Amino acid sequence: MKVPVSRKDQAKRERVAREEIRLRQREALKSGDERYLPAREQGPVRRFIRDYVDRRWNFAEFLLPFLIAILIVLAIAPASVQTVLTAFIYPFVIVGTILDEVILVRGLRRELRTRFGDDAVRGSTTYAVLRSTQLRRFRLPKTQVKRGEKLGATYR
Repeated sequence: MKVPVSRKDQAKRERVAREEIRLRQREALKSGDERYLPAREQGPVRRFIRDYVDRRWNFAEFLLPFLIAILIVLAIAPASVQTVLTAFIYPFVIVGTILDEVILVRGLRRELRTRFGDDAVRGSTTYAVLRSTQLRRFRLPKTQVKRGEKLGATYR
């Protein structure tokens, strides 16, 4: 005869199960294990996007450190240096980031259409742009390709 489980015990079991899943997903993000990745990171299209972004130098990944450096220089520099920074260097960084992202998105869309068809393009550019703005060493799932590495033909 089966003993009925109380509501508290059932909630505790569910909480433990959710925690195990969360820990497994976190470990998969660190190791790159496809089997346990969260749903938004799974699939050949997402893996291709990650590899496409990770194999190139991205201007945007250096945006945050560069802006912090500009703020520090603005805080300690004389007025003439501050004027040059705000008039020339800051806009260069912003325009450079925008141009690099446009180049990234155009190339990615072209590759996605060629490899996976038109359906794969939807929603993937936002994922790529967000990944490209993160510093390479802090990206999750961890990078699997080296910079400049050619992308393979097998992503199915």
